[in-house]
Order: sequence, then structure tokens, then C-alpha cells
Amino acid sequence: QVSLVESGGGVVQAGGSLRLSCAASARAFSRYTMGWFRQAPGKEREFVAATRWTGSIYYTESAKGRFTISRDNAKTTAYLQMNSLKGEDTAVYFCAADAESPWPPSRDVKSYDYWGRGTQVTVSS
Repeated sequence: QVSLVESGGGVVQAGGSLRLSCAASARAFSRYTMGWFRQAPGKEREFVAATRWTGSIYYTESAKGRFTISRDNAKTTAYLQMNSLKGEDTAVYFCAADAESPWPPSRDVKSYDYWGRGTQVTVSS
């Protein structure tokens, strides 16, 4: 069993930045694809970005140019740097791990084996 714990959420003004972290318990972290998803009130959980163990990175169009995903395999931690935040970025952000690690990564929540409990990001205007 893999435990994922997100941190770094909070309230920020539009145009501001936040850095989310996802600490994983697994020694196999370096072989997983790590993904970030978000879920706004009343909406389905949506894919934001993913990074494979090879270092490959994939973003949705809404994240490109503003968000940066990264990972530190030695620390078994994934990150999501979010800049130029907008009101529509308000959501609970989840990290997830895909042990199968396909590429390009799956954008389907059902493909991910492990999930964190999420961290709230609120962007005020």
C-alpha cells in the first residue's frame, strides 16, 4: 500500500503562486507516474499534469505555461508549482500514482492506483 500526502494549499490572490507537494511512502516511487488532478465544487475530478519516472512531463492545455510539475525521487516527493493563478483554478488538488506508468499518461482517474486526500487551493479575486 502506498500513502500519498499533499500539502501546500491555501488561499492566494489572483495572479499569485503556490507550490504543492505530494509526499509518498513507497520505495517504488521512482518507478511510478505521478499525476496531479483537481476537483472544483460540483465538477468532476480532472487531470492537470503528470510526470513519469523517466522525467517525461505532460500538461493539460490549461496548465501549460503556468504550472510546473516536478519530482524528487530521492525524497519520494512530487511537486506542482502553480503561477499566475486564476479564480478558475480554485479546487481541491489531489496527487495520484500510477504503478503501471504508461506514456503518454492516462488522464482517467480510474487508471491511478493510489490517491492522496487532497489539499484545498482557493484563488480570490
